[in-house]
Amino acid sequence: MAEAAIAPLGAEAIDEALGELLVASGKLGARDLERALSARQELGQRLPEILIQLGLVSEADLAQARSRLHGVPFVAAGEMPEVGPEVEGLQAAFLANHRVLPLARDESSLSVAVPDPGDEFVLKALRLATGLRIDVSVAAPSDIEKAMADRLGAAVDDDSETASDQEVDASEFRESLKDLASEAPVIRLVNHLIGRVIDLRASDIHLEPFDDGLHVRYRIDGALDSIEVLAPRQGAAVTSRIKLLAHLDISERRLPQDGRIRTRVKGRELDLRVSTLPSVYGESVVMRVLDRASVRLSLADMGMDAGTLAQFAAMLARPHGILLITGPTGAGKTTTLYAGLATLDAAANKIVTVEDPVEYQLPGIVQLQVQSQIGLSFAHALRSILRQDPDIIMIGEMRDSETAQIAVQAALTGHLVLSTLHTNSAASAVVRMLDMEVEPYLITSTVNAVVAQRLVRTLCMSCREAYLPDAAWLQASGLDRHLAPGAPLYRPRGCPECRGSGYRGRSGIYELLVVDEAIRRAVMAGGDASALQALAVQAGMRPLHEDGLRSVAAGHTTLEEVLRVTQDQGDA
Repeated sequence: MAEAAIAPLGAEAIDEALGELLVASGKLGARDLERALSARQELGQRLPEILIQLGLVSEADLAQARSRLHGVPFVAAGEMPEVGPEVEGLQAAFLANHRVLPLARDESSLSVAVPDPGDEFVLKALRLATGLRIDVSVAAPSDIEKAMADRLGAAVDDDSETASDQEVDASEFRESLKDLASEAPVIRLVNHLIGRVIDLRASDIHLEPFDDGLHVRYRIDGALDSIEVLAPRQGAAVTSRIKLLAHLDISERRLPQDGRIRTRVKGRELDLRVSTLPSVYGESVVMRVLDRASVRLSLADMGMDAGTLAQFAAMLARPHGILLITGPTGAGKTTTLYAGLATLDAAANKIVTVEDPVEYQLPGIVQLQVQSQIGLSFAHALRSILRQDPDIIMIGEMRDSETAQIAVQAALTGHLVLSTLHTNSAASAVVRMLDMEVEPYLITSTVNAVVAQRLVRTLCMSCREAYLPDAAWLQASGLDRHLAPGAPLYRPRGCPECRGSGYRGRSGIYELLVVDEAIRRAVMAGGDASALQALAVQAGMRPLHEDGLRSVAAGHTTLEEVLRVTQDQGDA
């Protein structure tokens, strides 16, 4: 490490050089830089502060750009020592206020990490206070603050008398949590945790308290990936900060709570559905990420093949009836509904949705959110919607008998109704409606079709590896029906782009059951899901497993992925 090589430039010139470096490295768009420079003049702030506030670059990208600009080393979070050196003359308040993290020292020099190696005031103050040569490195501010908090937490843990042993009343406890959650290091840490979902392409953030700290896991392409463990001391502060953002009661830690956070990260609007759950070591928090910019409203892009897509479009074109999408939680049912709605002419049709919650806003469509706390349930909302003279109604989920009955009535009176059900196969949807006390003759009169779907991880196109499978294995797996003789299959390998998993992104596999005359007769005769499934296959339906094999043969995914998501299809 060496003294910062700061050029004799003013703050504005340094900021402009930093911005140009970020643009050249592809971390910032040229138009975004112009916008940030304009905001700098209006707000009177430095460019790096504005870039972070606008969510245009990450703290890590900014720190690495500063490292190159000033010619000093960059220190990542994992490279910071857990225990810092003892240095006489340095006040803890000064280090915290200016975010200076001592790394190491010898007889003549002190190594420190700072957010801005161009801050000559801080470097001069360190030299005067210590009498040592200052070897400076640059690090992300949140990483510095986390390292400081970890060191402080370790020191507090060594003290036998802690504040947790003292009795406080509810109001004092609430205020102390608010104070803790409002501290700058906690705010930056929570912003850092949320901001990582963009780089990781995560759909959920899981914060799970255990005896060794708060475990942070992200769900990436449907699989949970453990990222880091926060110190136990930070758990309550991080949880309280998230609850404040979601407008939850931070003093209530005994009951589950649900809320919502709307934020902007790196120029993208994110909605976070927050759920808290009391556990032995504290509150477990799950934030489901709804990224409007990443939603795909094209069924072809989502993996639906041309034949199934044509049938699905034909069902959407019918003037009345019910079209159901089924699958387990997280199978992408709502996204399929949105993609279907996006193909309809909102200018020529009155389209109304009732959802819990409204995940993505669609132009030209009236969307209503369920508010169970004030009595606005799916059934109540549907009754009001029918008085709005709609042509097409989307119901986020058929949860109970009352909602199902109203949906059937709407379909009988000339409306097209789209909805979802939690069942394992398309045929099971009919049995589920019978369980919800819908008469068989009403089902056969209203249900046009049922789509069942799953999401499979797709192979990373940068590193997938071709191989020639064994002929006997092909026949045993059924892939010989979809793969041309001598054609290769592909398997995952792993590279930096897919974080070593071999998979990047997800796509759907589908089965579409059209309710024809044979299906209607079987329903009226009391046929079970297996009988309905067999009739649908005879009529040309491609089951989920077969559609998965098609995707494997096309080189999009693997047989292991297909088996993982379709092994429950035989269950009712």
